[in-house]
Amino acid sequence: MDSKQLARKLAKLALAKKAADIKIFDLRKLTTIADFFVICSGSSDPQVKAIADSIIDGSKKLGERPWHKEGISHRNWVLLDFVDVVVHIFLPETRTFYGLEKLWGDAEISEIKD
Repeated sequence: MDSKQLARKLAKLALAKKAADIKIFDLRKLTTIADFFVICSGSSDPQVKAIADSIIDGSKKLGERPWHKEGISHRNWVLLDFVDVVVHIFLPETRTFYGLEKLWGDAEISEIKD
């Protein structure tokens, strides 16, 4: 599966746990650190963990596994690195504070909704 398909599938896994404000950033023309960022929010610590767990478990069923995971225990910003796709799951105030949308605002951005 290519990185664009993976990004969409991971975003759908986040949506299954009611993640909010899900956006896919196409970074392919901007940087080599990743092809895509998937950025979303959970309204509470338990929801952030549930979204992360859904993505980790669902990705295994797709034959993918995160290469690196960060923030699972803190739950205000969880990062799941699938090499070409990096998923960021935030609490809303943490998302606002770090402003990844502003930092990568030149990217082509897709919103994922129900």
